[in-house]
Amino acid sequence: MANLLPAKTKYRKVHKGRNRHRATGGAELAFGDFGIQALERGLMTASQLEAARIAINRHMKRKGKMWMRVFPQKPVTKKPAETRMGKGKGAVEFWAVVVRPGNILFEVSGISPTIAREAMRLADAKVPFGCRFVSREAI
Repeated sequence: MANLLPAKTKYRKVHKGRNRHRATGGAELAFGDFGIQALERGLMTASQLEAARIAINRHMKRKGKMWMRVFPQKPVTKKPAETRMGKGKGAVEFWAVVVRPGNILFEVSGISPTIAREAMRLADAKVPFGCRFVSREAI
């Protein structure tokens, strides 16, 4: 499994930040006919994103086209277990996507609505927050 991470970043570690408000950009279908939209906020790890991508591709059986609308750009750090406080920030443990309500995560086209709905249901099972199926007609 290829690990998703940026090729190069300006800084190795970033602040935690706050995940507030609804998604402003990336909240509508832009490329495909069907998609999966986040209903809750949270962090999605690169491995969860990859698992959802594989689930969609396996169900589509190389038919149609898929777009991944989010990318893990946030490094999440963690200090080793049983380490005392202090001595700086921990090492980067994994990369994550900051997801807000309304973000479109994946889009697909060139397949029937029933196959698309099932593929998005399988992907929804891989992500750590609630999602809904969206289509061109609905938006």
